[in-house]
Amino acid sequence: MGKGEIAKANFLSGMNCCQAVVLAFKEEIGLPEQTLKKTAIGFGGGFARQRLICGAVSGMGIVLSHVLSDGNDKGGIYAIIQNACHRFKKETGSIICGELLSGTAATSVSPTPEQRTEEYYKKRPCAELCQLAAEIAEEIIKENK
Repeated sequence: MGKGEIAKANFLSGMNCCQAVVLAFKEEIGLPEQTLKKTAIGFGGGFARQRLICGAVSGMGIVLSHVLSDGNDKGGIYAIIQNACHRFKKETGSIICGELLSGTAATSVSPTPEQRTEEYYKKRPCAELCQLAAEIAEEIIKENK
């Protein structure tokens, strides 16, 4: 199973979009699952459900930073993450959660997350966006290793 499929399954299991992408790379990152869940939780829903930058995109940035950065190479990792964002935007038209959810009933900015039901999953593209973000991260890691 590829990282994209894992990220999609993670989202469908109840993780938020950022957690779903980050946890798809838990072996590569090498930190405990609970640490990764805690690190990524606030980025879901476009940064705490504010519908800003897509949580899957934030997760992609976290993954690429952990796997490809030494923690001091700002210019290098910024270029890599900008490339990842460009690829994501080329496929989706945006990296902004509210724009990606435009036309759905999922644009509320309330801090209270919606209940995960069959209807919840039907009205939003988030599972597929998690899959795409993880696939892009996986490609970029292969390109840069």
